[in-house]
Amino acid sequence: MLSLLIWLPIAGGLLAIPAGRVSVHAVRWLALLVAVATFLASISLLFGFDAKQHAMQFSEHVPWIRAFDVYYSLGVDGISVPLILLTTVITVLVVIAGWEIAPGRIGEYFAAFLVLEGLMIGVFCALDAVLFYVFFEGMLIPMFLIIGIWGGPRRVYATVKFFLYTFFGSIFLLVALVYLYLQAGTFEIAQLQQFHLTAREQYLVFLAFLIAFAVKIPMWPVHTWLPDAHVEAPTGGSVVLAAILLKVGGYGFLRFSLPMASYASSKLAIVIIAASLIAIVYIGLVALVQRDMKKLIAYSSIAHMGFVTLGFFVIFALFNRADASAAMAVQGGMVQMISHGFISGAMFLCVGVLYDRIHSRQIADYGGVVHSMPIFATFFVIFAMANVGLPGTSGFVGELMVILASFKANVWYAVLAALTLVVGAAYTLWMIKRVVFGAPGNERVAAMTDLNGREFFCLLVLTLLVLWLGLWPAPLIELMDASVGHLLQQSQLVNLR
Repeated sequence: MLSLLIWLPIAGGLLAIPAGRVSVHAVRWLALLVAVATFLASISLLFGFDAKQHAMQFSEHVPWIRAFDVYYSLGVDGISVPLILLTTVITVLVVIAGWEIAPGRIGEYFAAFLVLEGLMIGVFCALDAVLFYVFFEGMLIPMFLIIGIWGGPRRVYATVKFFLYTFFGSIFLLVALVYLYLQAGTFEIAQLQQFHLTAREQYLVFLAFLIAFAVKIPMWPVHTWLPDAHVEAPTGGSVVLAAILLKVGGYGFLRFSLPMASYASSKLAIVIIAASLIAIVYIGLVALVQRDMKKLIAYSSIAHMGFVTLGFFVIFALFNRADASAAMAVQGGMVQMISHGFISGAMFLCVGVLYDRIHSRQIADYGGVVHSMPIFATFFVIFAMANVGLPGTSGFVGELMVILASFKANVWYAVLAALTLVVGAAYTLWMIKRVVFGAPGNERVAAMTDLNGREFFCLLVLTLLVLWLGLWPAPLIELMDASVGHLLQQSQLVNLR
């Protein structure tokens, strides 16, 4: 089943290239069929998944490179399954949203997104470190092409910057994995999580992991590539980048940093907590002065991902005092990742809808959109409220869990984290007020047409997901409960030799 999830979209992507040269109509339906089939296959994981077990399920284990004991090894647990489902849902919506893309390269466009989907699912399934690294690096190629070919006027600059930052971080990941192999004699992630390193080794391995995953999230101060990439990327690229690719960094912390270098993680947790709080407060203030809608949402993403890393590392201030709060912190970080995938994807889709009509992302070029596009305005306001963290939306649940857990660790962590409720409301409502409300800003805005069927469907699906997770988060929390508990047990171990 996991191999099907990985290779079905990749195979579909490869078929889309020649299909696009034969028939624009055919390649659109091929891409949609493959994306929907992958989504349905991912849903089937839930029917055979036992949420009460922390062990990897749906496992596949086949020799790949025998000389180095590298295996094609796959498996999922309660942490990876939600991220796979997020990936397949978002890909379906991206395919639908890109239905009317320029037909000259439509085959290559859909191929890039389908191949990217397979590689991202591979990251969340890989149980061998080399296989993880191959998928981790492979994701750069289709995203590089998506921004570089279909991006804006400064796409080459943004693409090169994106590639250099992420590739630079990946080098440190490779060095750490090779070192662990030389010490432990295996690339199997489960065995590496149980292997004991010296304190010095743990510090070095942790720092290597930190560089690799901090760039991917991205954390302050290695975040500067993200706003440029978002501004220049096409709408679908921005949606996938914000909704899924950023989550790979958080997933890496859970799979590698916390269990493999638990001692170093505990000692250096204050560094990550500080960087997370700076991202939540400072980056939120940076978002407040943006005039480009995409750039504002990009900085908002960095601030919201600060809650993820805060939740993952504040646990080291909670052990031996409030283990239930430690679990709530990690679960809150995971809920925030899934929620942010829905909300940020929806916000970028909304900006794409506006851009398709008057080809501008500048806030000053709009105003009074509600008069010409009342249905769109309703959706946009809902997603803005979710971005602020309004109770009843998914944006509220994860942030509340992380803030409550942080309060038990240190009241100042919670106070600084809670400032995002003020700063986030300021920059989000500032944008909504100037774009949606008031008198129509100009004749072009007054002449805009409301949502078509495709746009309405995409935004409706994301609205339902945002409200579902906000009103009933229990299924997601129960799905990851056993796996999070096992992760906390691993993180409490002082694996020193």
